Amino acid sequence: MRKLLIYLVMLISVSSLSGCGYNTLQSQDEAIKAGWSEVLNQYQRRADLVPNLVNTVKGYAAHEAKVLTEVTAARARVGQIAASPGLINDPAALEKFQAAQGELSGALSRLLVVSENYPQLKADAGFRDLQAQLEGTENRITVARNRYIKTVQDYNVTVRSFPSNLTAMLFGHQTKPNFTVENEKALAKPPTVDFGGGK
Repeated sequence: MRKLLIYLVMLISVSSLSGCGYNTLQSQDEAIKAGWSEVLNQYQRRADLVPNLVNTVKGYAAHEAKVLTEVTAARARVGQIAASPGLINDPAALEKFQAAQGELSGALSRLLVVSENYPQLKADAGFRDLQAQLEGTENRITVARNRYIKTVQDYNVTVRSFPSNLTAMLFGHQTKPNFTVENEKALAKPPTVDFGGGK
């Protein structure tokens, strides 16, 4: 009888643990880390393309120094932000990271607009290849960010839903910050380029 009671208690314990959400929280947390790594990977790919793109444009559009300097400075600011795994738990740091990436996106957009005024540059095979790589990378960034956003959303729902919220509180799991709509609005603005200096 005693063994039956022990087995019954163990069965109830195992059953209650399976619904507590601990394993779900762990797997979702790991998915967030993996998703964040992919976002950083794609941003790094873009950052690696920038020097080649700037040098290619520089040869054709030397007097567009302001735009070239903006791109180089924006890339440098992105590089100054330590993209550590802890960044995904710090809303202020994530916002700063987003702002720097948005600034680089805007500077690259202005650079590509400037390049439209140089037919020889547009005809250059190296430039076309870099431009295609940059466009592909921007698409990869969008896909990686979307996957990350969805992963964080799933995790945050688990952290806030009953009964897994009790497990989350017990083990110190909190909601994670995500990319903001405000940043997306800033990125969606068309770039403005002033050609008042003449060619």
